[in-house]
Amino acid sequence: MMRLRLGLAVLGALLLGAVAAPWVQAWLGHDPFTPDLFNRFAAPSADHPLGTDDLGRDILLRLLFGARVSLAVAFAVALGATGLGTAIGLLAAWAGGWTEAVLMRLADGLLALPALPLLVVLAAVDTGRLGLPRGEALSDIIRIAAILVAFGWVGVARLARAAALTQLSLDYVAAARVAGASEARVLFRHVLPNIAGPIAVATALSVAGAILAESTLSFLGLGIQPPAPSWGNMLSTAQEMVFSAPLAAVWPGLAILLAVAGCTLVADGVRQRVG
Repeated sequence: MMRLRLGLAVLGALLLGAVAAPWVQAWLGHDPFTPDLFNRFAAPSADHPLGTDDLGRDILLRLLFGARVSLAVAFAVALGATGLGTAIGLLAAWAGGWTEAVLMRLADGLLALPALPLLVVLAAVDTGRLGLPRGEALSDIIRIAAILVAFGWVGVARLARAAALTQLSLDYVAAARVAGASEARVLFRHVLPNIAGPIAVATALSVAGAILAESTLSFLGLGIQPPAPSWGNMLSTAQEMVFSAPLAAVWPGLAILLAVAGCTLVADGVRQRVG
């Protein structure tokens, strides 16, 4: 229980900071997107609580606006992967036969692929040639989220299928069918609530995995493109000045650490509660 509360507190603080970013910007009076070359590498002060980066932009504001981007990608990926994976897992468990075989072999095939190199290749595709915008924050978020969802549903689907097969073999499901319940009611009214615990754990871990994946792609220059900040591209920029201005790398790295640790604590707390 303590782990769950601590994890929720950490994630809640990060979300609160992301939501409050425009108000913090108005309070400090700086633009986190516009360079100020006369104020490069400023030390922490009342005007710049965490100092400034190599272009004179306020690091605190970029962290908060970066949280909006990184967390938006993470939660979008987690919700998309969980929804898709749960639907595929339930369908496989209920249908059985060739449907289950095809879906699970597809999942096994995706699981066998080297995830990071494939994500890098897909993220490097020039979407401009496909008529899709690139370099805009929203289009980058959608692009990265779609790529991560396309591979992130596999674990949830396997988990949902295994849990659903266990529930479908129990007597209460047979009793519901004898009582005249439709298959849709059996799946969504009886089976799904009873597998919600493991799926919630997988969702929390999916958020952590999506944060790391987005940060990795942005660090490599294939994710969220500047000037829109994300924790990953802030780290990428800071790597060139890790000795001259180490705090520029410490703060986004710490934000990623806290977010992933919070998600892991939530997952552990939920796992303990559902037993």
